[in-house]
Amino acid sequence: MSQIEALHIDNHSIVVNKRAGDIVQGDKTGDEPLSEKIKTFLAEKFNKPGNVFCGVVHRLDRPTSGAIVFARTSKGLSRLNEQFREKEQTKKVYWAVVEQMPAKKEGTLKHYLKRNEKQNKSYASETETNGSKLAVLHYKWVKSSDKYHLLEITLETGRHHQIRSQLSHIGCIIKGDLKYGAKRSNKDGSIHLHARQLEYNHPTSKERVSVIAPVPQHDPLWTFFEG
Repeated sequence: MSQIEALHIDNHSIVVNKRAGDIVQGDKTGDEPLSEKIKTFLAEKFNKPGNVFCGVVHRLDRPTSGAIVFARTSKGLSRLNEQFREKEQTKKVYWAVVEQMPAKKEGTLKHYLKRNEKQNKSYASETETNGSKLAVLHYKWVKSSDKYHLLEITLETGRHHQIRSQLSHIGCIIKGDLKYGAKRSNKDGSIHLHARQLEYNHPTSKERVSVIAPVPQHDPLWTFFEG
């Protein structure tokens, strides 16, 4: 069976626990994307010959782990796309391990993010500039270790590298995130950002689907914070 950790499967959608390093859909690297791995997984699990449908609904950055939903049907894809675009019906909660505590234990961050395509990076600013987009997130402190702090983050908007950029802007750099100011990388190339919880409405029945994604179990820091 493929290396897929399925957290929820129904007739229209599948939620998996993405591993850091997996890409969600194909890019210039030519690496096998998660969408293709899921097709193989579904074909094996349900003994399906021929083509298996797997539609990309939303994305997680390559070095990020956690819950992500894919559509199993074209109807599921169009309805999930609409939900995730409008955001009122969906909920995404992330865990971020940061090197420095924020000034307040909980709060809301509002910035204007401008994406630099060449650098594949977003820059946060307090003021609106040409081409920038409003980014809003809510955070709260959960727990600390000797050197690091766990923040729980709920997104109000879904911008490119939003959590990474906004936290870096206030001096709370995510562990391992060299692109946004970390001094050292993680050995496996991951960053300590994890999509912990995902909620959406089932595309046809409208029943609420709520999934918690376990943290990467090979990482002692993650397991400390989950414990």
